[in-house]
Amino acid sequence: MKSNWTNVISHYLFLHSPLSGLLQAYFVRIMTGRILPGPLTCLIIALMMFLHCGIFPSRSMSAQPFPMPDNIKYPRLEFRLQQAERVDLKNGMILFYLQDSELPLVSISALVRTGSMYDPPGKEGLAELTAYLMRTGGTEKFSSDEIDERLDALAASPSLSMSLDSASVTFSFLKDDLDACLDLLAQIIRKPAFEEKKIQLALSLKNEELRRTSDNPQKLAFREFNRLLYPDDPRGRYMTTGSLENIRRDDLIDFHRSYFFPSNTMIAVTGDISKEEAVKKIMQYFGRWGQVRHAVNPAPPPKKTTPGVFYIHKQLTQSTVVSGEFTVSKNDPDYYPFSVLDFIVGSGGFRSRIFSAVRNHEGLAYSAGSFYRARSSYGIFGTYAFTKTTTTLQSLYLINDILRNTAAGSIKPDELEWAKKSILNNFIFSFELPHQIAVQQMLVEYEKLPADYLISYRKKIEAVTGKDVKRVAATYLNEKRRLMLILGNTDQFGKLPEKWGQPVLILPNL
Repeated sequence: MKSNWTNVISHYLFLHSPLSGLLQAYFVRIMTGRILPGPLTCLIIALMMFLHCGIFPSRSMSAQPFPMPDNIKYPRLEFRLQQAERVDLKNGMILFYLQDSELPLVSISALVRTGSMYDPPGKEGLAELTAYLMRTGGTEKFSSDEIDERLDALAASPSLSMSLDSASVTFSFLKDDLDACLDLLAQIIRKPAFEEKKIQLALSLKNEELRRTSDNPQKLAFREFNRLLYPDDPRGRYMTTGSLENIRRDDLIDFHRSYFFPSNTMIAVTGDISKEEAVKKIMQYFGRWGQVRHAVNPAPPPKKTTPGVFYIHKQLTQSTVVSGEFTVSKNDPDYYPFSVLDFIVGSGGFRSRIFSAVRNHEGLAYSAGSFYRARSSYGIFGTYAFTKTTTTLQSLYLINDILRNTAAGSIKPDELEWAKKSILNNFIFSFELPHQIAVQQMLVEYEKLPADYLISYRKKIEAVTGKDVKRVAATYLNEKRRLMLILGNTDQFGKLPEKWGQPVLILPNL
């Protein structure tokens, strides 16, 4: 790739010089390393540039001056979202298809309605282990080693993961390897073998992961925050060394049989493949997959959490402060102004209020901000700060003051415009690739959002006003409903305000 000075030289010498032909040949030799430019060569190039673009501009340049950037006229850019085609397959799967012939590749993503929240009580970690061992534990046709060898030969590897409320599969490969890759993917998803030796290895790895969790203060704090946020709810249960001891191979087989079936699965296919071929191939490898069954119904939203202050004692020189509360869902009209509110308060980075006040102005934390996890039936808004032990409560006070002032309606017009533009830019750049478009549209249906969610999103964000943000801040930011968790050296925190009550000391459940 040419550097900037190379581009300048080639433009002015090649296009404006009467000796352009000779200069081109000479310059090409320099660029290819055939000639090393000496002092005289550099002097000649500098002189030519001076003559042609210095104080004595050429006639062609003076006759056609470049316009000022502010005076350039161009048509208004319009964002038009492509639409993936939705197909109901005969086996019960839902297919989202979008063609992309730029490269000879095919990309597949799938969502299965399951998740760690469906772990049986006392066997937390079963869902995560199931997804992990589907990929690593072999199939009925091939052993785990044979699967790895075949994938290595294809230079491709599917990824399976388990989240709170879904299992996801991603796989990209060359178009020429379509049948070979789909055959392996179908075996991994439909007929995992769950080899005993791989189960024991996975259990060992998970136990080591749990052991290391106690050494990661931030990971531990957010895990315990989620556990406290969902009292008496499966969303708040996590794997422990005790729950892993209760998991057997039969449990993995039962979990897979309960949730991995066609009508419980959505799949997105994009790339250098026609719609007809995509339907044909998916049906060829997944058509005879299990019996006809109804998809799993989404779990009901969680109950209200118990507010208050909770401590986790660890002898550290720094503290992790996390606070939060339940708020609006993606299906609520207030989702759009609340997204803008969250961006202004803390998720907008350096310019956000929490980051600016806690880190930049007061120097109380090396990182601070907010997060908003919106789902189809509920949402979670929270804040965080990683600070010194001696400034733990001061950081928490300041964050609560920021939320209190925001709820009082102190939203500035420039903050509002900055937040809306940033959110819209981020939204647009989440559709850079056709596969992203198909996956986003699949997620809309998976989360049971309105069919026009992606199309109307930009207009609804643009329509948010300062009054809207003020209203949702006053409605949903409530210190009395807030759960506050602090992990650190509790002996050095100091005294809490009486209105917060006595802190509750908890022990992490590992």
